[in-house]
Amino acid sequence: MAIDESKYTVVQNILFNTLSLLTLLLLAPYINSFTPPLVANGWHIDLLLAVVASFIVVYVLRWIFRPLIIPIFLLVCSVMVVNKLSDRYTFYNVLNDYKGMVQGNLNTKGSKQLDILSLYPRRVESYRDKTVRGMREKINFQDSVVRNFSVKHSLDYYDEYFYKYGKITRFLSLFRFINSQFKYVLDSRRDEYFATAQETIQNGLGGDCDDHSILMTSCLQSIGARCRIVLVKGHAYPELYCGDKEEFEIMKQAIITLFPKPAVKEIYYHELKGEYWINLDYTARRPGGPYMNDKVYALIEL
Repeated sequence: MAIDESKYTVVQNILFNTLSLLTLLLLAPYINSFTPPLVANGWHIDLLLAVVASFIVVYVLRWIFRPLIIPIFLLVCSVMVVNKLSDRYTFYNVLNDYKGMVQGNLNTKGSKQLDILSLYPRRVESYRDKTVRGMREKINFQDSVVRNFSVKHSLDYYDEYFYKYGKITRFLSLFRFINSQFKYVLDSRRDEYFATAQETIQNGLGGDCDDHSILMTSCLQSIGARCRIVLVKGHAYPELYCGDKEEFEIMKQAIITLFPKPAVKEIYYHELKGEYWINLDYTARRPGGPYMNDKVYALIEL
């Protein structure tokens, strides 16, 4: 049954077309928030497919009865307003998702870190032995204080994206809380002290780079993440395991979407034998921020 254009005035048709377009633009990201990430040859196509699905929905509604688009548009807007009150998917997320799609497909680059550890392993040095052993002994992701702290703050942010990114939202929420609250405090001048995650939580999230790395890896592992600590000249930082190339692309898109300001231009990572790891240093404002230096001399695998 073809749509009878003649029974509507020019003004009515303009109104219906405008509302149809707005409904499509609002509906597509909302549908996309419930679909898993889809990557094809490095391109993120999930939102594009959601736009196509929304177009079909809007077209069918218009085909059945064109004025039906008015209550549908009002319904979509009402859902967004209610979500705003309950701190879920809102108009801001719609804009952010479109921006993230453009950045993820066109602007943001992956910046693989080439360091000496990737090129050739060095002979173990005594200082390295001492540092690795000291830090490894302080990592305890089974501690109840650490676990409860981690679960609590993994729920602070990004819950509206859980259906789309799953556990990644929990990892990035926890990262955001720790990095926004952590304060740098020097060790004593004489000794290198490694604090457990429980100690750092109890002291109000203060410590040096070693303490931050132990805290971040312990907390993330307590909620199911895989982490490691990288030791470089004069510094230590944690890394989060992303998985293979496709899983890394999904992580990258999640970071672009969940950390929109400032715009993500590059994601810094290590890759070896198809395994991708991103930087979680306290010096970076977001996951995958720049590395301080490439003088890597040890990895603490956990």
